Amino acid sequence: MNSPKHVAIIMDGNGRWGLKKKKSRNYGHKKGLSTVEKIITAAIKKKIKHLTLFVFSTENWKRPINEINYLFKLLSNYIDNEINNLLDKNIRIKIIGNIKPFPLNLKNKIKKVEKLTKKNNKIQINMALNYGSRQEIITTIKKLNRKRIRVNERNINNNLFTKGIPDPEILIRTGNTNRISNFLIWQSIYTEIFFEKKMWPDFNENDFNKIINNFKNINRNFGGLNGRTK
Repeated sequence: MNSPKHVAIIMDGNGRWGLKKKKSRNYGHKKGLSTVEKIITAAIKKKIKHLTLFVFSTENWKRPINEINYLFKLLSNYIDNEINNLLDKNIRIKIIGNIKPFPLNLKNKIKKVEKLTKKNNKIQINMALNYGSRQEIITTIKKLNRKRIRVNERNINNNLFTKGIPDPEILIRTGNTNRISNFLIWQSIYTEIFFEKKMWPDFNENDFNKIINNFKNINRNFGGLNGRTK
């Protein structure tokens, strides 16, 4: 079996990692950003075309305001510091989710990096921002109703935030938590899920490669027998 085209990751455990190190949750988030850079590099080496990262969920608004603001600051600084690197490495940034509630300055930066990297094709990083799968499905159904388009699987696929993005073959969740937390529910019906005990800042290229290699040994029948889907 070839390498997967699309890997999705729930990057869990940053805050707990920071506290475990007797520092702050924000310290954990900052260290987690270093892991993001390492895993993007690892994905490029594996010739993975789509990497979807669960950056900020619709439920994350329940967190303390200082933590939310710090996450926004990290994202803003990442865009400022990495834009030239993204262009040099031919990396495309795509946002899935609803960024309307975000601060204006951050929204402008997000839209700018999407636009500037639109033609890049080495790998597409899908950043899930203010993303929740239930809300995505509800938004999509409302969109179909407004357009007076029939509600069926094909039309739903063509109106999701992930339109044009293949369903993930692999979903990784770090942080020793065994659930998918409102992430890509529609898209992951046949996704192979790997729950990783390590917290995100400790996750590394070897861990990532091990999961990719394990995936290659899975016989994926999609409800059929011996690899047959019908």
